[in-house]
Amino acid sequence: MNKILKRIIAGTAISALALTAFFMDLRKDVTSIAAESPKAAEAAVTDAPKYVFLFIGDGMSYPQIQAASDYLGAMGQIRSSDILTGNKYLDFMKFPVAGSAITYDSTSFCPDSASTATSLSTGYKTYSGIINMDETQTIAYETISEKLKKQLGYKIGIISTVNLNHATPAAFYAHQPSRNNYYAIGLEMIESDFEYFAGGALKNITGDDKTKPQENLYAVAEKSGYKVINTQNEAELLTAADGKAIIIGETLADSDSLSYANDVKAGEWELKDYVKKGIEVLDNDNGFFMMVEGGKIDWACHANDAGSTIADTIALDDAVGEAISFYNRHPLETLIIVTGDHETGGLTIGYAGTDYDTYLTNLSNQKLSYAKFDTDYVSKYKENNTSFETVLKDIKENFGLLTSNDSQASENPKLVLTSYEYNLLKTAYDKTMGRNSTERSQEEYILYGSYEPLTVTITHLLNNKSGISFSSYAHTGLPVGVFAKGTGATLFEGYYDNTEIYDNLANLLKVK
Repeated sequence: MNKILKRIIAGTAISALALTAFFMDLRKDVTSIAAESPKAAEAAVTDAPKYVFLFIGDGMSYPQIQAASDYLGAMGQIRSSDILTGNKYLDFMKFPVAGSAITYDSTSFCPDSASTATSLSTGYKTYSGIINMDETQTIAYETISEKLKKQLGYKIGIISTVNLNHATPAAFYAHQPSRNNYYAIGLEMIESDFEYFAGGALKNITGDDKTKPQENLYAVAEKSGYKVINTQNEAELLTAADGKAIIIGETLADSDSLSYANDVKAGEWELKDYVKKGIEVLDNDNGFFMMVEGGKIDWACHANDAGSTIADTIALDDAVGEAISFYNRHPLETLIIVTGDHETGGLTIGYAGTDYDTYLTNLSNQKLSYAKFDTDYVSKYKENNTSFETVLKDIKENFGLLTSNDSQASENPKLVLTSYEYNLLKTAYDKTMGRNSTERSQEEYILYGSYEPLTVTITHLLNNKSGISFSSYAHTGLPVGVFAKGTGATLFEGYYDNTEIYDNLANLLKVK
């Protein structure tokens, strides 16, 4: 009996020593990692999420987020999750973790979408215009989505409101020296073998050189086993059993992208619907990664269209709501990140002409985007040589701006054009109606950028009367917000370089 007891004691001691050695080694490993990076150490001992959502508001920084939130507050609109609290914040603004990411690239402090999306997807800086390659254009970088599919067997979904071979979505599957290599990017999209793509139409489907047409990208996709869907009815019927799928929006708008949120018709799918369907077809026990881009936030900011900027930012938040619903069913296995790639337009809440005041409810008078106004109205004005008096009626109907002699002027004093504003509008109308050349003087560029003089002047005037202004038609160097919820969310606290978003994801998900 004593011998047996001694053996048990000895065995227990050996096991204890082995266990102690194991934990000492583990502590040593974690300590060495911590010395190099505290976040890497935290990631090393954190369970990896099985389901990862990365939402990117293209062109979205703090001004776009706050403007959307302020607008909801001014309108008295309560988000679905705010019923009990009465708050007007966007849902992702209430995530428990918030950080800030610096966005410069190897070209500029005001970077582009190709280079910044490269930083987010691979952890590397590069020149503006390059997708997932180094500055010499000779080394290709593997993306987080490619690694997750190859190393962990995750299913992958890529969704965007703009073209699926545009810069940001491309940065999660392509490797090109130029973001303009649309056909080659489209081929890489197909070769990625990712399970779910949804959004705007592919650009240059028969090649970038129109004189040398190549095989249609959609035909190539079908030969590679993709189900290519072009109608909303087909999209609604899609299931995981159908295999790999590419959904192209049935109702396409400017540049064959999805509609701006404030142009969406009743029943038309919005970004949230593509996310909901993506969750349905990607959901599996092994895990999935979904990148969702609100790409038209950027386009609206380029055009200095505050109303459309706010509408598309809210639409992105609605899409995040679908991920939150999924998180609520899988709270211990899900990570949601919401960020931007860069800021666009130099948007500011505040305008010299309104001092300390804002009148954001003015923006509710905008019925359509600048792009749809160009298509549905301005093109016809040019064709029919429409009078300025008739144009003013359309401006009132679609943007709420009216002249001082209008019968409703006294009811809407904050929307009445001053003589100065009236003259700006008339000058822009004359430019639009009489211009045949695309060349513009410095003064004209400051006033109109590369946009239709009449349309951009309308949005400028409505912006300014609302207490909103823009300083640029291009990207700026502002940091972007990073909001996180779920497993590993605390890794995204702080103020850091945008490459660390990739680093934190890679460390957390244990990919190399």
